[in-house]
Amino acid sequence: MSDAIKHECGIALIRLLKPIDYYLKKYNTPFYGINKLCLLMEKQYNRGQDGAGIASIKFDLEPGTRYISRLRSAAASPIKDIFDSITEEIDLKRKKYGEHFNDVEWLKNNINFCGELLLGHLRYGTYGTNTISACHPVKRENNWPSRTLILAGNFNLTNVNELFEILINIGQHPEDMTDTITMLEKIGHFLDDANEELVREYKIRGYSSKEISSLIAKNINILKILEEACKKWDGGYVISGLIGHGDAFVFRDPAGIRPAYYYKDEEVVVVASERSPIQTAFNLKLDSIKELTPAHALIIRKSGKISEEPFIKSLPRKACSFERIYFSRGSDYDIYRERKQLGRLITPKVLKEVNYDLKNTVFSYIPNTAEVCFYGMTSAVTDYCNENIRSIIQKENGKLSQEDINQLFSVKPRFEKIAVKDVKLRTFITDDIHRGDLVAHVYDITYGTINTGVDTLVAIDDSIVRGTTLKNSILKILDRLGALKIVIVSSAPQIRYPDCYGIDMAKLGDFIAFKAAIELLKETGNEGLIEEVYLKAKNDEEVPTNEAVNHVKEIYKPFTAEEISDKISELVSPPGMSSRVKFIFQSIDNLHKACPDHNGDWYFTGNYPTPGGNVVVNKSFINFVENKDERAY
Repeated sequence: MSDAIKHECGIALIRLLKPIDYYLKKYNTPFYGINKLCLLMEKQYNRGQDGAGIASIKFDLEPGTRYISRLRSAAASPIKDIFDSITEEIDLKRKKYGEHFNDVEWLKNNINFCGELLLGHLRYGTYGTNTISACHPVKRENNWPSRTLILAGNFNLTNVNELFEILINIGQHPEDMTDTITMLEKIGHFLDDANEELVREYKIRGYSSKEISSLIAKNINILKILEEACKKWDGGYVISGLIGHGDAFVFRDPAGIRPAYYYKDEEVVVVASERSPIQTAFNLKLDSIKELTPAHALIIRKSGKISEEPFIKSLPRKACSFERIYFSRGSDYDIYRERKQLGRLITPKVLKEVNYDLKNTVFSYIPNTAEVCFYGMTSAVTDYCNENIRSIIQKENGKLSQEDINQLFSVKPRFEKIAVKDVKLRTFITDDIHRGDLVAHVYDITYGTINTGVDTLVAIDDSIVRGTTLKNSILKILDRLGALKIVIVSSAPQIRYPDCYGIDMAKLGDFIAFKAAIELLKETGNEGLIEEVYLKAKNDEEVPTNEAVNHVKEIYKPFTAEEISDKISELVSPPGMSSRVKFIFQSIDNLHKACPDHNGDWYFTGNYPTPGGNVVVNKSFINFVENKDERAY
């Protein structure tokens, strides 16, 4: 993606099902859990670079002994910062107390994170500050372990204000009005209720307070807590939680918007946001890793009992397609093939645009994240070339001379690495003019790959959001190659609507497709439609959330996708370009063909999976008309 956007966070949960001594004997380390957590987080580095955090719970320690450890970082390399700190502690204590490092009881009492239950989180800050306080896991402490709650998640709720009011009405005073705190307090409230209900029951039955604590830990109903806490949530989420006495859970939103996968055997239970990190970290076969079912919770009891159970009514599946296009690691078996298919499916449009002139067309990609869909395009172009040769030979039916055949085979597709992204440029220059000159050089080019004034350059990108980097950097630098024409291809459709489920695409006015539609309305004398849609959106502020309609769709109705693409070409082309510029976007139908199991496409179609999405898109349009530079949720 040429436009840098922040997106979903990542989670990693590990529950060791055997005593620590088992891993010491089998794997020659008592730190098997923390080592695997580090690997899972490193393999999900793509999901969060603004901060990271881990938490651990040790089982069956004596009162007065610290059994919960937590460490968070908002450093420039947060994962490294966290695990360097842990390694430093271990190394120091190994030097001083090395004779105890085969004594599991001593290790549990003296080394942080040497626990049976571990939780990691990687943060991309789509909103708020990049400080330690914004990093997960977050904690709700209590002297009773069964009331202590630790949460980390990949989520965004659209109705935080409504949920915040509910917390106030039940007598709470939350310290912050964020979805993180709202979720923590909402689950915490019903966790407290469940504890109090069991306390009353066991007191009536004559148990002592000490006995009651143990009984609660064994019998508390995690599923019921989640059912009550999540009733009114509107959004996309995967939430992982630890309870102080040793239970753990991970649950996923009803539409399956956010991803989660898990693996379990007799040694371990593992949960992560992506499948391939689990496969790599534990050297597993693909089919041994399961997707967490939408609207279900994976509940891991301290006893070792594991269940996947529904906690809320499911919605039609709308798994995020952007995960497949861009966010998730391309090393996943299915994602790799889907991205290649996106490149293949858009190739017919590209060939038509270059008039099937392979001799004078160079195919490439920008930036590196588009490399896999580029492979799909190269495959499709090569297939076209071979089929064209085969067709001509069959048509001529033996009439071709050797020279004719040689000429046919001399025309081969030209694939080059045209653009190279350099390391991030840092500068003390703050004025926009000179800083913009440096930004324009974030990418470098491979000189001598284009025949000046003759060749068309095709460059595929995985998706285009704002077009800013293309306009300010990429197109300017590509223009130096002297191509007759530059065709920018997006493997994704036009991004027309804001996301409200965890991707940093919240403002309509930022989207180049939206800007193009607004410009077309003005040019065609339909500017009045903007006011009409604005009034409808304002009117919907008074209706119940589940009755809201996405009125912004009307902004795009007068125009074809091709007309909007042409206007984007015009808007993104920098002044003074020598090469002509053309933009081509993937179709919605082809997106669904390439990613059949991930049909969440609201940022392309405006078809939101939850009612709150319609509220957000209308509010975003209102903000645009009223010149408010703020998020709509």
